[in-house]
Amino acid sequence: MKFTTLGLALAAALAAAPAFASDKGIVEAFYTRLLTATGAGDKAQEAGRILAPTFVSIGDYSGKTKSREELAGQLTAFAKLIPDLTWKVEEVIQSGNRYVVRGRASGTPNGPFFGVDGKGKSFTIMSIDIHEVVDGKIARVYHVEDWASALQQLRAP
Repeated sequence: MKFTTLGLALAAALAAAPAFASDKGIVEAFYTRLLTATGAGDKAQEAGRILAPTFVSIGDYSGKTKSREELAGQLTAFAKLIPDLTWKVEEVIQSGNRYVVRGRASGTPNGPFFGVDGKGKSFTIMSIDIHEVVDGKIARVYHVEDWASALQQLRAP
């Protein structure tokens, strides 16, 4: 009887556990489930699983940030524009609850991208991100992507 009760308690605890086994796992899911176009079908729902409600995306020093909802909307649009967009984690460096990720993004836009019509051309770029994970979700990310290189590749003859 005690084993049955213990088994049921263990099953309930596992069912309530987050889908990601570690903070590093949640950071990797950011790339495979959110940034990669074919990751999660519903980017807003997946953002709710990966990003904290108070999530902030910081891409420059302008003072403008993106919320979880704004980022999910942008990623939904990117998935439509670049249906083969793939984001790979090349390297992860951890310091406490911060994860520095060197990533590689590649894709082929099916229309004008930042005003450039690549006419079927693809790009591959580097990104550097610093994620802060709090209570199993990403609370903040500082990020830099080499979009200038992507546009140069799309414009190339």
